[in-house]
Amino acid sequence: MAEVTLKDVARASGCSVATVSRVLAGTRPVGAETARTVREAATRLGYRPNHVARALRRRATGTVGLVLPQITNPFFPALVRELEHALHAAGRALLLADCDDDPTTEAARIAEFLDRQVDALVLIPVDERLSREAVADAARRVPVVLLDRGCGPGVADSVAVDNAAGMALVLDHLAAAGRRRPWFVGAAGTTSTAAERRAAYEAGAAALDPQAPGRVELGDFSVAWGREAVDRIWPSRPDAIICANDLIAVGALQRLRQLGAEVPTEVAVVGFDDVPFAGLADPALTTVRQPVGELAAEAARLLGERSGDRAPAVGPSRTVRLTPELLVRASG
Repeated sequence: MAEVTLKDVARASGCSVATVSRVLAGTRPVGAETARTVREAATRLGYRPNHVARALRRRATGTVGLVLPQITNPFFPALVRELEHALHAAGRALLLADCDDDPTTEAARIAEFLDRQVDALVLIPVDERLSREAVADAARRVPVVLLDRGCGPGVADSVAVDNAAGMALVLDHLAAAGRRRPWFVGAAGTTSTAAERRAAYEAGAAALDPQAPGRVELGDFSVAWGREAVDRIWPSRPDAIICANDLIAVGALQRLRQLGAEVPTEVAVVGFDDVPFAGLADPALTTVRQPVGELAAEAARLLGERSGDRAPAVGPSRTVRLTPELLVRASG
């Protein structure tokens, strides 16, 4: 069966090829009746656009590459889903690469996407410092948006939650509940999320207890580390454990339960992110919710503004910080 072309749709709809192209590509406004006629003809004939040919004509592939640290972190799949929806609505396809928390692999994945002629990149950097060179190089070639994590000022456009505001919500909540012996359990290394959440805790925890800013244990963003951290800090009998993400918090809850600790009567546990299973933990986890849909929508918007015919890929970088929400559940 012969492939249906734009000319076939034009003949069937009684419109010019140029008009049919504008309707089906959505590049310029066309009258509602004309658009309806063209789309009905395209559907009737079974027309399917040739994306390869369109890419060659426009010198654009309609694809965006996403490189993330580790897909097994349950926060990232929800973010990827929302980003895919936002980009699809803008007529773009998303290609995904996992770099397994390794900056060298991350740089290789970025280079592979650029070799494949993606129109733009969304990056969740592995490391604020070690990822910077590869990110900056990519930003000189295509529009780049850093999502959830940053690489320092001026490298590329960036969209993330306001981590300091989220930690302030946690500390205010615990202060109102009369908690005075908090510990912070976070991640070592130099991801921006780890650094910002720890810094915000250290800056605000003195309001609960002058000694609180020094009560910090650092490992990684994992359930196993949450369990291990409880063993380290439980002898000091904290009345609140503030975790840098929900994975750590779930590990802490598991170990506290094994030790016979009463949560939240004896000790409150608070996470950060609101991953899908946070409400299913035992007890259900109090946590800071990131506005995942808004994060994805803002990333797609910034890419769109960098990708127009008259919009340069480079220029002064823009930073968007979104407001988080504290969800108070049974854990504290």
